[in-house]
Amino acid sequence: MYSVAGGPIHGHLDALVLRVLADRPAHGYAVIERLRTQTGGVIDLPEGTIYPALYRLEDEGLLTSRWTSGSGRRRREYTLSAQGKRGLAVRQRQWRTFASAVERVLAGAS
Repeated sequence: MYSVAGGPIHGHLDALVLRVLADRPAHGYAVIERLRTQTGGVIDLPEGTIYPALYRLEDEGLLTSRWTSGSGRRRREYTLSAQGKRGLAVRQRQWRTFASAVERVLAGAS
């Protein structure tokens, strides 16, 4: 299990959350579940990490939210905004550049 502070996903959490929500809207716990499922359990983040990220991304205009009711409880469902789609595309390019550079170093390429 990886966490954010000082771990391998430090600085990349926003991109992961935006990407998970690009598929379809979800509430916070569903975001956690999708990350866990899509990474084969490698990324398993606590609610205390995901919810502040969702609030921050919404404050930045990258997400929108609405209250929904289901299974007898109210949940806040998050959706990627148009600005969030553009932000995700930028973060994906940045990640690919970064990952490629790290791979070259680790492979011993000059």
